[in-house]
Amino acid sequence: MAAGAVALEGVTKRYGAETVVADVSLAIAPGEFFTLLGPSGSGKTTTLSILAGFVTADAGRVLLGGQDMTQVPPRGRGLGMVFQNYAIFPHLDVAGNVAFPLAVKRVPKAEIATRVAEALALVKLTGFEGRYPRQLSGGQQQRVALARAIVARPGIVLMDEPLGALDKNLRYHMQVEIKEISRRLGTTVIYVTHDQEEALTMSDRIAIMEHGRIAQMGPPREVYERPDNAFVAAFLGEANLLPARRDGTGVAGPGGARLEAGAGTLPGAEGLLFIRPEKLGIAPGTAAEGPNSLAGRVRHASFLGNTVRYAVEVAEGAVLVCDAPNGAGTVLHAAGDSVLLRWRAEDCRLLAG
Repeated sequence: MAAGAVALEGVTKRYGAETVVADVSLAIAPGEFFTLLGPSGSGKTTTLSILAGFVTADAGRVLLGGQDMTQVPPRGRGLGMVFQNYAIFPHLDVAGNVAFPLAVKRVPKAEIATRVAEALALVKLTGFEGRYPRQLSGGQQQRVALARAIVARPGIVLMDEPLGALDKNLRYHMQVEIKEISRRLGTTVIYVTHDQEEALTMSDRIAIMEHGRIAQMGPPREVYERPDNAFVAAFLGEANLLPARRDGTGVAGPGGARLEAGAGTLPGAEGLLFIRPEKLGIAPGTAAEGPNSLAGRVRHASFLGNTVRYAVEVAEGAVLVCDAPNGAGTVLHAAGDSVLLRWRAEDCRLLAG
């Protein structure tokens, strides 16, 4: 296994009767930006803590660069770490904070100075060496934490929700910068977040966790557009999950509407048809026109700037969310308008209920 590669083999962790990580296995390639995504309590932070050595697994192995590190303490794993609260030292200036991992290793002072300067240049903090944390904004403190994590040139960096305290605009800029820095350094990054947009923006691959297990793993577009189950579909962005059932001629939706899907089958008599809001077309209309079309009435419309989000009630009280682009010449619909929703078979999937 190459340097920078990471593997978990059957990792399990229990606290009393509760299993918080359940037989998790995964392999991460050198230089990959890999995200553990899931709601609170899904096991993502515990999995990262097992990788870091802060938590000992009850079963399974942790491999870093092909070496079994399961019983090796954190200081022996050679990892960089960025915490949610940054964990920078208030009594040290920026240069002192960034230099700390090298000073502990007794790296010569001249080399420390060179590496600190390089790390601060990467995170765009040249000139801030003498400032203290209390003199920095939240975004600047986050950059100090990132510089400290990379100054020792680790092959693997772990990040535990490091952008959670930043405002939306700054968070987006830091997402782009962290991804760019990881690419320039060739560093393997394992990133934990509960923010779906953040995971889609930054990741080469995403593992979506549910109740301590990996519900689905793959590139962002794959897990977003081709979810394996209703949990992944609903958690990763806005999703329409339309009741579907088998009948004598195929698959029917609300009011007996004919449904055709590009992938998936109903494992039983009933299930769900998955379709993202942006895949739905909306136009004035009062009657369905062939498969994958439903007539309904706009329950409410929300102006979101570049899009207009409609909630449309169709037969049997089902409600579909449709995101229509706010482009030139776009017809806007108001609450109470009769509309027709249509979509392509290749843009939807059949899932188990």
